[in-house]
Amino acid sequence: MSEIIPYGKQQIDDNDIQAVVEVLKADFLTQGPRIKEFEDNFAEYVKSKYAVAVSNGTAALHLSALSLKVNPGDKVITSPITFVASANCISYCGGEVVFADIDPETFLLDINKVRALLESAPKGTYQGIVPVDFAGRAVNMEEFRKLADEFDLWIIEDSCHAPGGYFIDSNGKKQFCGNGSFADLAIFSFHPVKHIASGEGGMITTARKELYDALMQLRTHGITRDKSIYINSAQEAAASDAASDFPGWYMEMQDLGYNYRITDIQAALGNSQLAKAHTGIARRREIAARYEAAFNNAEFVKRQSGVVEGHAYHLYILEVEDRLGLYNFLREQKVFAQIHYIPAHLMPYYKSKGWKAGDLPHAEEYYKNCISLPMYPSLTDDQQEKVIRYISEYYEQ
Repeated sequence: MSEIIPYGKQQIDDNDIQAVVEVLKADFLTQGPRIKEFEDNFAEYVKSKYAVAVSNGTAALHLSALSLKVNPGDKVITSPITFVASANCISYCGGEVVFADIDPETFLLDINKVRALLESAPKGTYQGIVPVDFAGRAVNMEEFRKLADEFDLWIIEDSCHAPGGYFIDSNGKKQFCGNGSFADLAIFSFHPVKHIASGEGGMITTARKELYDALMQLRTHGITRDKSIYINSAQEAAASDAASDFPGWYMEMQDLGYNYRITDIQAALGNSQLAKAHTGIARRREIAARYEAAFNNAEFVKRQSGVVEGHAYHLYILEVEDRLGLYNFLREQKVFAQIHYIPAHLMPYYKSKGWKAGDLPHAEEYYKNCISLPMYPSLTDDQQEKVIRYISEYYEQ
């Protein structure tokens, strides 16, 4: 029986297993010391001031929108070529998602399309932007920050595909995805197909202390144990007229938060995975370079991811002729390539909001032709050669 080659998968070694076993033998399975350790190490990895670990990437997006106080009716711009969670976080808060088309060369949110939207409406019509580091390619956040400042907008950078990715700023400096220099908040995912796997899990990074404080509270039901910001009096807290201080058991729910906590088990696995992140991203770039060389002059390829400095290569994407035929043929060979993504504006939920085919032609054309090839650090050279050979064979038939 032929081996199965998926588009992505986790890579777990003995160190990862030992890290989880140590937590299982320890005192805390959740709300313990591994979480802060993971947060601190991740913040260092992406060069951010603060990091908040949460239960998954969708929770990270939702909490980010809540901390920025997205209100019903607020208009927020994002890309249609992303997992729907990038848009849904705004809908969760009652906001209005406005999709802008992608740049067909980079597959990223087109800043010129965003500017056109902003300039076509009175200032104040839009409240924020959610750019996506799609496939691992870093958005130029310096340019988006300038645009956002011009129109008084906040930015959530969806970096789920790009921990360790970066772009080069106007001063020639590497700016890592989610470092807090440009976006107000950035979010990451630790789903098994991502660079760092913790089963499930997510992270929010920021350089703003007030947002960090809000996220920490919203992550745990909106509850705080910081008596310096308590609203009730010590007498109310203790239910005693004689109370001069707050009793040890007291806590306050000051906002409507959620249980979006990550566990120590997940954090320990994530921390172990993080220790190998540099090696993993280097391997992804090697795989991308081989794909690039293999298909660079192929007549059936309309466009490919390219070799781009700072690209984190969560995905390697080809735009090809007869995408459906290739997809089915590869599955017959046990190569489970994937399609990323169905344009979000064509999902029935967003179509019910008024979006329709033809609204975003670059995104829709991209979707007709895109296919994501196997991309993960444990993909062997032999396996990759099989993928390359099968694709070539299909178009030579």
